[in-house]
Amino acid sequence: MTRSITRVEADLDGPYTLSHLNTLESEAVHIFREVAGEFERPVILFSGGKDSIVMLHLAVKAFAPAPVPFALLHVDTGHNFPEVIDYRDRTVARHRLRLHVASVQDYIDRGVLKERPDGTRNPLQTLPLTEKIQAERFDAVFGGGRRDEEKARAKERVFSLRDEFSQWDPRRQRPELWNLYNGRHAPGEHVRVFPLSNWTELDVWQYIAREGITLPAIYFAHRREVFRRNGMWLTAGDWGGPRDGETVEKRLVRYRTVGDMSCTGAVDSDATTLDAVIAEIAASRLTERGATRADDKLSEAAMEDRKREGYF
Repeated sequence: MTRSITRVEADLDGPYTLSHLNTLESEAVHIFREVAGEFERPVILFSGGKDSIVMLHLAVKAFAPAPVPFALLHVDTGHNFPEVIDYRDRTVARHRLRLHVASVQDYIDRGVLKERPDGTRNPLQTLPLTEKIQAERFDAVFGGGRRDEEKARAKERVFSLRDEFSQWDPRRQRPELWNLYNGRHAPGEHVRVFPLSNWTELDVWQYIAREGITLPAIYFAHRREVFRRNGMWLTAGDWGGPRDGETVEKRLVRYRTVGDMSCTGAVDSDATTLDAVIAEIAASRLTERGATRADDKLSEAAMEDRKREGYF
């Protein structure tokens, strides 16, 4: 008698052993289900970037065939790449999800926030994010942060407690032995949850390839008008670039990470396919944020300072 071989069986490295990607997937699915069981009002941060796309894909898997039981939340800086916003809106419609948007531009229009001299709005996201969390009473907020991205993120647990002001205190990190997650929190506090903590950038791309996940075209090599600033290729736009003396040129580039146009740099690349991107990432010795995010270069502790204030 013969029988078909399932995907899990086919991916086994040995007896009773899951492959690397299946192990990461299983851990993330477990985290989503734990949050669904422990919290009343979880929400998924979704920007249309590759990490949040993978995170939503995992959430769909965790609860299929039922719908995802969480809404999505996007902090819109107003300087987003149009391709990414289009992808976000199509994804929300396809999965019939509820989308909450916290707009930085609204805060600027009301005079609550002021534009920075350098034009970047990434540091301005914290207040709209924390006030939206408080207004909607979200008690668990999923983020796509990974420990390999940046040293401050490497400090953080999978379940990261935030106080009533959404602030992070590294000294309040809780042990997570044997993957036991403590979601206990006082009224007004909430927990940031990172299902991709143990993934690397290469893991994310290999999983995207395995699962056939569609991404915004911005992640693959394309010709784009860019200019050089502080060692990075930035996209020209109304946000404040280029300045006098900065020359726009058309180059073959792609983006390793997606954020505010004013601080997210492109990399020279001819990788137009998933296999080519994976080969490129495997050969890189710089993290995606280290190579392409100007907001992390403001100081040695730029990310940790923002996290202490309530940023992800």
